[in-house]
Amino acid sequence: MSLLDADTWTAKIFADGWSGGSGGTAPVIEPATGDPLGAIGMADAEDARKAATRAAAAQAQWAARPPGERAAVLRRAGALWEAHAEEIQDWIVRESGAIRAKAALETHIAAQECYEAAALPSHPHGTVLPSDEARWSFARRRPAGVVSVIAPFNFPVILSIRSVAPALALGNAVLLKPDPRTAVCGGVALVRIFQEAGLPEGLLQLLPGGADVGEAVVTAPEVRVVSFTGSTAAGRRVGELGARHLKRTHLELGGNNALIVLPGADLALAASAGAFGSFMHQGQICMSTGRHLVHESLYDAYVEALSAKAAHLPVGDPASGQVALGPLIDDRQLGRVDDLVRRTVAAGARLAAGGTYQDLFYAPTVLAAVSPTMPAWTDEVFGPVAPVVPFATTEEAIALASESEYGLSLGILGDVGDAMAIADAVPSGIVHINEQTVSDEANAPFGGVGASGTGSRFGGPEANIEAFTETQWLTARPRIAPYPF
Repeated sequence: MSLLDADTWTAKIFADGWSGGSGGTAPVIEPATGDPLGAIGMADAEDARKAATRAAAAQAQWAARPPGERAAVLRRAGALWEAHAEEIQDWIVRESGAIRAKAALETHIAAQECYEAAALPSHPHGTVLPSDEARWSFARRRPAGVVSVIAPFNFPVILSIRSVAPALALGNAVLLKPDPRTAVCGGVALVRIFQEAGLPEGLLQLLPGGADVGEAVVTAPEVRVVSFTGSTAAGRRVGELGARHLKRTHLELGGNNALIVLPGADLALAASAGAFGSFMHQGQICMSTGRHLVHESLYDAYVEALSAKAAHLPVGDPASGQVALGPLIDDRQLGRVDDLVRRTVAAGARLAAGGTYQDLFYAPTVLAAVSPTMPAWTDEVFGPVAPVVPFATTEEAIALASESEYGLSLGILGDVGDAMAIADAVPSGIVHINEQTVSDEANAPFGGVGASGTGSRFGGPEANIEAFTETQWLTARPRIAPYPF
């Protein structure tokens, strides 16, 4: 039997075993063809509340396990991502519309996330504090308890596992709510990997569902931490709900990321970087290059080179051949992308390439003569669209890059000295010099500022331990202290 054998998960959720969810079922649709790939079970709010109670009951025993035992489960999970990479990649390609290289990146990083998480149980979890009293004083990190992970469709494996793996490694239980559009590769795959890795029952519950399930996994009394990745609008609602119920919410949200091309930059390399940043996975990445800021000395040539790249990138079904771009996830996303492009052209921008579509396949699009007030410049497009604006001075580039409400990723191409000065001046959670804006590694801190989220809550031991544990102050004396009462 394969890891993702349909008989295991069809029409089921995973809540202390595979069973039918009270929310019915939802079709699994291949966006490239519109064909059904199966049907997933859907949870409702009551399913989620019961799952939280079961997860809390299992968590205490898991937290008490020796750290080496928890680490071993994570190491086995990492090896299983590698062993089953091809099968999982097939699902990523067909269910999310990813090209094969992007799917391979997801399984590779999933394995690395598990290997990195395997080191967390033996990482130092506290500090010895000085005290004026005759006692030992410690600040120690303890598992938070139950962690809810809400993940989106665009990188369904990575954006789930980067929270699930460290949370489990640190002694927590997890409620996973994947986007129903990618619930097999972004949900079932994780459950099956951890089942095979020997994770005890009750510690990972899979709850595909709608907004009612999202609210339940935030508000359930047993839940202490919520890790949400998604749009800024949805993140604001999750943050408000979490605050009202006194839950810690880690929010990794949208981005409208700038790529600055400095004078003297290699034009061919810059255009290649810009094309990758804007068109990778159809632009459906929070780190996608949404704004190209190009020095006026290179502007016309850059637009021409980027447009040539766009015109020659093959678009099609990633499961049927070698293509550079697959489909957008659904009709709603297609409509939003096309509306932003059309409104921007109507406002005076020049369509230098693309701007057309067939079914869910949107052509790589380049917009020139863009002003900083046009929709495709001010909004996160989440599609394969590259608006390009010229600048004259470094100060102007800094001002243009900084004026967005978002602050996730910044790319700067050209002279390193000038780039370093810009990096110091533009608020951004991530900066890449002589790289485009899309990059991720399991051991690197990841997160944004402003409307892009609540800072780096993923990647590396410090961020993960802070995210998924609570700090406890503990003191000890050799005998009972005397008191004046």
